[in-house]
Amino acid sequence: MLKIILPTIMLLPTALLSPQKFLWTNTTTHSLLIATLSLQWTTPTYYPHKNLTQWTGIDQTSSPLLVLSCWLLPLMIIASQNHLQHEPPARKQIFITTLIMIQPFILLAFSTTELMLFYISFEATLIPTLILITRWGNQPERLSAGIYLLFYTLISSLPLLVTILHLHTQTGTLQLTMLEFTHPMLINSWTNFLSSLALLTAFMVKAPLYGLHLWLPKAHVEAPIAGSMLLAAFFLKLGGYGIMRITLLTGPLPTHLHYPFLTLALWGALMTSSICLRQTDLKALIAYSSVSHMGLVIAAGTIQTHWSFSGAMILMISHGLTSSMLFCLANTNYERTHSRILLLTRGLQPLLPLMATWWLLANLTNMALPPTTNLMAELTIMVALFNWSSFTIILTGIATLLTASYTLFMLLMTQRGTLPTHMTSIQNSNTREHLLMALHTMPMLLLILKPELIS
Repeated sequence: MLKIILPTIMLLPTALLSPQKFLWTNTTTHSLLIATLSLQWTTPTYYPHKNLTQWTGIDQTSSPLLVLSCWLLPLMIIASQNHLQHEPPARKQIFITTLIMIQPFILLAFSTTELMLFYISFEATLIPTLILITRWGNQPERLSAGIYLLFYTLISSLPLLVTILHLHTQTGTLQLTMLEFTHPMLINSWTNFLSSLALLTAFMVKAPLYGLHLWLPKAHVEAPIAGSMLLAAFFLKLGGYGIMRITLLTGPLPTHLHYPFLTLALWGALMTSSICLRQTDLKALIAYSSVSHMGLVIAAGTIQTHWSFSGAMILMISHGLTSSMLFCLANTNYERTHSRILLLTRGLQPLLPLMATWWLLANLTNMALPPTTNLMAELTIMVALFNWSSFTIILTGIATLLTASYTLFMLLMTQRGTLPTHMTSIQNSNTREHLLMALHTMPMLLLILKPELIS
């Protein structure tokens, strides 16, 4: 564990002490080295906690998410080079240090075996993200987006803190390995019902459940590209990971806790997909689509079967890669045209033919075309849900139909159609962007060859 966390922390002096000429190259190569080192965690094992220290241990649940978070840090650094070109060097260093500050907190949150440390790192990832959104966002609305993000997360996670302290007074320990033996939550009493509700609600806001999702499109639209990638790839996954951990810990959920969350998640997948069809803003469209994908993850996490858990895991990983790639593509459009409105950026295929290839790939993965891991994950989740209650097939079926339709709508709007008259000269796509897209696509296409790494 430490051989990843310590080099990640040592990225900070690397970013602060590098000469101006080598700032981007040093940080990117160092973080890529850390990412390749972290690939060793995915080796399948039957031990419950590998690398177990007193506070951290790597499970089969957490290792794919850990590798994903290590993998996306260099990609965030590569993606945000262009819009920081004209800033003074000190500001570039501050930007890179905020990006690197998030990383150890995320690693701790995914690998901890102690609930208090999990809560602290879960909340500490909020602060650098808030700095990113409110300082480097594009429009002045970024302040309201930051306030939304802060208050949604804080209001929902204060009950989580109270419940963790209540657990500690009940059982005398907060180690996950100990709590697995005690099964502290007995479902009969009113306090236990309330505490499991509080535990779930904090993660439901983070992962956004439909109805608690209002901070997500705002934050996504206003964030810079690194902030969007970070929100799509880590914040949502923190919520899903918390649901998977905590629900296993508290034993089987009572059915009157099941039903509202499950119906809201599936209905929200349907509703947000239909919102996507009416969307004018490109980044908001991608944000709403990630809400609908995470709805499937929440629904799978609440029914707690083996199938649904492995499906939720695969969907979280593949959604992290896919939506992050879509945000990068939207950002390349935005840097060229300085507009996110779909009507003003249409017909880009004759101008940027290679970018159109990446758009097609990303949209097909978002649509869950075979042979991608998205298809495997969605099929697994749908089979598990159908096995739990055959009525859910209606909702999930309509949701997949709508997903395919809005994805094709986005592809046709951005790539096909007549070229708008105001786009006379446009920059070519450069090698850095192609490298970024390739580093997003390669894991997506290679993971289907050995999907047991992430299930």
